[in-house]
Amino acid sequence: MSASAPYATIVELARALRGGHTTPTALAEQYLDRIEQLNGKLGAFKRVTPERALAQARAAEAEMSAGIDRGPLHGIPYAAKDLYDVAGVPTTAGCPLLESNIAERDGAVIRKLNDAGAVLLGKTVTVQFAYGGAGINNQHGTPHNPWHREPHLPGGSSSGSAVAVASGMAPMALGSDTGGSVRIPAALCGISGLKTTVGQISRAGVFPLSWSLDTVGPLTRTAQDSALSYRAIAGPDPDDDSTRNYHRADVMSGLDRGVAGLRLAFAETVFFDDADDEVTALVRATGDVFGKLGAQVSSIGFQQAQQAVELNPGGLVIAAEAYTLNRGLLDSHFDELDPVVAHRMIKGAQTPAHEYLRVELEWRALRASTMRQLADVDALLCPTVMIPATPVAEVAQDMSRYSERNLQCLRNTAIGNILNLCAVTVPCGFTSGGLPVGLMIYGKSFDEATVLRIGHAFQQATDWHLRNPALDWV
Repeated sequence: MSASAPYATIVELARALRGGHTTPTALAEQYLDRIEQLNGKLGAFKRVTPERALAQARAAEAEMSAGIDRGPLHGIPYAAKDLYDVAGVPTTAGCPLLESNIAERDGAVIRKLNDAGAVLLGKTVTVQFAYGGAGINNQHGTPHNPWHREPHLPGGSSSGSAVAVASGMAPMALGSDTGGSVRIPAALCGISGLKTTVGQISRAGVFPLSWSLDTVGPLTRTAQDSALSYRAIAGPDPDDDSTRNYHRADVMSGLDRGVAGLRLAFAETVFFDDADDEVTALVRATGDVFGKLGAQVSSIGFQQAQQAVELNPGGLVIAAEAYTLNRGLLDSHFDELDPVVAHRMIKGAQTPAHEYLRVELEWRALRASTMRQLADVDALLCPTVMIPATPVAEVAQDMSRYSERNLQCLRNTAIGNILNLCAVTVPCGFTSGGLPVGLMIYGKSFDEATVLRIGHAFQQATDWHLRNPALDWV
């Protein structure tokens, strides 16, 4: 494989393309070869689309040769979580029963990436119906976290997308985040992941889980790459009502401004409670980095986080909406579904309407309170996931252990969905066992520009994001 791949960033690949050091077709072929080499062991891709990839790569190459430049993603390969509609390809949402669910056209985000000249390599494995934080899929297979020879949890639900990027099978992959499904796998697999504010990116053509909470976001090697990807796919869409609230934001112009003078605060209450000691130490140590970069670093008692946990008993809203959206399959094929998902989702049928509506109303008040609390803070800092990745074997055959681990994965991230915050996770170190730890940078609603700026500044000052798994066991 050329020097520009497989662990190059989008920025580096774009520079190599424009410098004549590689071509879109060569890049596509190199990543397809790497997928063929690694995917049998890592299980990141559900379906590879080589014909489409090579056709798009050749088209990008012809355009670039003719002097047409569609921007930094032109000719760049990427992968899409198997929730995204791709014309002529099944959208299975991690469920074998949906193999005949063939998309008639590309979804909104895929169309935007087509317009940007990006090259789709294929679709990645997801937790069934995107309903789980640990990353388990008992039917399509659980992707193998590349940082350990023994199968460890990749995080979910965008498990395959994270493994694909972390192992160098793609420089960017699309995910979705309803309770942490971009950030959890990004953190556990040692890459960057952006959780966007509801309404910033269209969800049209993305298999839904919760209309209240679903968001779309990229998993990349760096926060800078996340910013480039975000800029390409954000914007209003008449097919998604939530994007009527779209706030146009220039995430690139201020990306290199650093953090001098910014007010950053460790979010106390809940986020650090019962967290793994090594995770806590590595996240706390980021305060020294930001301090040296000129940021004002403090701590605040963020009580809204505790209230968010209390207002999310059993994931009540997600369960109710997920059951509503998937009722046909749950009622008719319950025993044919992945048990780690079906037994959680079916509880949504028991949610009284008055309870669902009460929680929704209380969330609105809590979100308003949160914005007032954060008026004097530019961003919050906390662990993305309270524990590092653990062996799959610990939870594979034990529903109670799975439930415990799943909640540990989701706790810190789900709070941000409830409060409608945006966030980026970036790697901030490794445990003594060699497993990555993620720092979560929470920002106010629609303030993706600030969290990406902070994440980029941190990565300019550290090298955790430059480390790659050995994969000598594959």
